[in-house]
Amino acid sequence: MFELVINGQQVKGAQALPVINPATGAVFATCSRASLEQMNEAVAAAKAAQPAWAALSLAARGERMDAVADVLEANREELSRLLTSEQGKPLAEALGEISWAASVFRNMKNHDLPVEVLEDSDIRRAEAHRYPLGVVASINPWNFPITTPAGKIAPALYTGNTMVLKPAPTTPLTMLRFAELLQDVLPPGVFNVIVDDNDLGTALTSHPDVAKVSFTGSTATGKKVMASSAATMKRVTLELGGNDPAIVLDDVNVEETAEGIFAGAFGNAGQVCVAVKRVYAPEAIYDQLCDALAAKARSAVVGDGLQPGTEIGPIQNKQQYEKLKGFLEDARTNGTVIAGGQVIDSQGYFIEPTIVRDIADGTRLVDEEQFGPILPIVKYKNLGDAVAAANASTYGLGSSVWSGSRDRAREVARQLQAGSTWINKHPDPAIHLPFGGAKQSGIGVENAQAGLDEYTQLHIITM
Repeated sequence: MFELVINGQQVKGAQALPVINPATGAVFATCSRASLEQMNEAVAAAKAAQPAWAALSLAARGERMDAVADVLEANREELSRLLTSEQGKPLAEALGEISWAASVFRNMKNHDLPVEVLEDSDIRRAEAHRYPLGVVASINPWNFPITTPAGKIAPALYTGNTMVLKPAPTTPLTMLRFAELLQDVLPPGVFNVIVDDNDLGTALTSHPDVAKVSFTGSTATGKKVMASSAATMKRVTLELGGNDPAIVLDDVNVEETAEGIFAGAFGNAGQVCVAVKRVYAPEAIYDQLCDALAAKARSAVVGDGLQPGTEIGPIQNKQQYEKLKGFLEDARTNGTVIAGGQVIDSQGYFIEPTIVRDIADGTRLVDEEQFGPILPIVKYKNLGDAVAAANASTYGLGSSVWSGSRDRAREVARQLQAGSTWINKHPDPAIHLPFGGAKQSGIGVENAQAGLDEYTQLHIITM
């Protein structure tokens, strides 16, 4: 039994929660599920621990972040196998996730929170100071059970806040084990982990002792988080959904572009907020690109992430699996499926990597975020029309432009409405670069100094 971590102790939950291995469709472990009272205890523990934690120097907290990274690296094999078992992704991707998370914690010591002198004149001296907000609530999705939380835990704790973290109920185990391993690294109450069955989110985000909410998930849920946080005017960072377009120009190397787009669309079985979700390809090379992508889809090895050679794992949970069946139906009705298009006969939640051509804007598969291994390729005649179509979405998380000319690609990139646009890559994450969404893809940013600042209160002192 995996247990909650509250105030530096493992705590048995009020109920048990079964956890399913998506490669088998069967329960393989159970964990504790928190009651409302236990959630309140976690918030109280974080609140009590915060003053002493904030009183430590930035350098001292940086040393603790290094120690957290040490824990991740020392337990990389165990955590990765657990992550694959509950999330489904190939073991190589899970190993990469643990390593990435460790680098996030190590990167903290490269940042500072200096006093900035804004004015020093005969009239006044004005200084910009920053101090921690208090207790941060972190609510996380199921596609990256360690990487996404790490991007919240590290800056929150480094800047002097404490945290109550809630993993997704379908992928709670790796985070619970991680928190257990940290009990000798972080003071009691600094980092608390509770698990629910999607029933404690509103109570946590509306709690009067929570100063900030950092949420990653769907736009629909993000709106609810924002609404529940409004009564107490909490700070919020929301990293939400995306329907990321890739615009291909007519001067590309088709094979190289297909390889890059396929990797960007089908990593983690397409369950990535910034994955390529739709491709706009010019008429001149449309057939070639469709054929190249279809060939890659047909040759991809789908299976249990713990098995050697697996390239694409299962869909993480049955709810998303059933939703993707609807997208397959739309693909067959409104487009031409040239690779995949079927669920795989298995007890697990497997869907063939699917390429769909002869499909247009206005269809569900193109207009909505599928969040799975199904990729539509839309033909365009006029580049301006492709840019307009890419921008027509209510989302604006990521995007990409593919071209043999960097200058030409950059000109197109400048016209796209997104938090991030990559050229000849998609995605290209980096912990030292700010990341956030435009339009309904989010509020605020993560990573880099800008992301760090979001966990602090700006305080101007004038004398």
